Amino acid sequence: MSTTRVLALDALVRIEDGAYANLLLPELLRRRDLEARDRAFVTDLVYSTVRQQRALDFVLARFSSRPLHKLDAPVRAALRLGAFQLGAGMAAHAAVGETVEAAPERARGFVNGTLRSLARAGPPWPLPEGDDAASIGIRTSHPDWIVETFIRELGTEAALATLELDNQPPPVTLRVNGTRTTPPRAIAQLEELGVEVEQSTVVPDSLLVRHTGDLAAVPLVRDGALVVQEQASTAVVAALDPQPGERVLDVAAAPGGKSITAAGRMTQDGLVVAADVHAARVRMMARTFERVGARRAVPVVADGRHLPFGDQRFDRVLVDAPCSGLGVLRRRPDARWRVQPHDVDDLAALQRELLVEAARVVRPGGRLVYSVCTITAAETEGVDAFAADELPDLVACEPPWPTGGAWRARGRGTLLVPSAAGTDGMFVLVLERSR
Repeated sequence: MSTTRVLALDALVRIEDGAYANLLLPELLRRRDLEARDRAFVTDLVYSTVRQQRALDFVLARFSSRPLHKLDAPVRAALRLGAFQLGAGMAAHAAVGETVEAAPERARGFVNGTLRSLARAGPPWPLPEGDDAASIGIRTSHPDWIVETFIRELGTEAALATLELDNQPPPVTLRVNGTRTTPPRAIAQLEELGVEVEQSTVVPDSLLVRHTGDLAAVPLVRDGALVVQEQASTAVVAALDPQPGERVLDVAAAPGGKSITAAGRMTQDGLVVAADVHAARVRMMARTFERVGARRAVPVVADGRHLPFGDQRFDRVLVDAPCSGLGVLRRRPDARWRVQPHDVDDLAALQRELLVEAARVVRPGGRLVYSVCTITAAETEGVDAFAADELPDLVACEPPWPTGGAWRARGRGTLLVPSAAGTDGMFVLVLERSR
């Protein structure tokens, strides 16, 4: 029996039940003694099947004798897994045979018959060609409401490009830890290891890498000289612009990447308080800070809605708020099936609370940066409009990049459009306290 497909099937069932792919899959892989090639194969099987779920279901519905939603989760997952492999061009004997072996024994005949019928019919299999939300949603494998949101917020051309981009595996992005190495030195060392490296056009200290193998085995990563961090996240800290000797607060800091970046920009002179409401995440940040040598970053357990700090105590405050995450569906494909339209309003309410409390602790002349990795109006210009009305002492200022191209003006802030730069989507609002 194929160990890789059994593991992939287990992951798919758990993800459909609510597990987060980016947390679950590394944990499952750590428990198995797999070669790097097999680990990469399982990762591709899981993420690609989740990305293409709606399109796969549309195709499978034509060949399954039973409605997919009435099947047991492991059976439904096996059909999706087999259909993805067939669509990716894998040989039918492997895509079907080994997937059937991984399926629940009681349903193997049904899975085998359905997948073999599918294999005889293609690929390719016809998908809807219309320009309505449902047709686009099936072709690009997104819920209708996300398709409609993208078109409304980005325009049709950028929306379609972003929906397509969401289905492409992203490159790994590494930020250069300036306290331990430099971009030219890191590039040279990575290329010696056979890693393909491309320098970011969004932020200068980020490197886009491919063919890294096991990242944990790369010496520069293991030693903290390179830190995994998406370009958009690095740009957020550039907007915060922390300076040596300052006191900085990261309100919702876990997993801690932005706090590490801030400490590095401050050349370890000053203080970065990395707050998070979850104690387990704070412990994780403490271990990460120690590994990368972020000595001036201090993790604390704190609720961002009720910060345990006095008024106007910090020079810089970052609110990288919990959000709907529609800008990171490329890296977190399961989120497209988890997030619901009503979540947006609930999250926007939380974001307003966090912003008000964060504003309280910013000193006169200090800076507050609000960021979210999404594109919805409620979480971007809606929060900005709220801040303009309710926080008049906070004045918007220019971000450290020009609008146009990858960055679009959105309210008083800017939005990084995923399809324009091949990055996460990110909204950034830079405010300064006037008094």
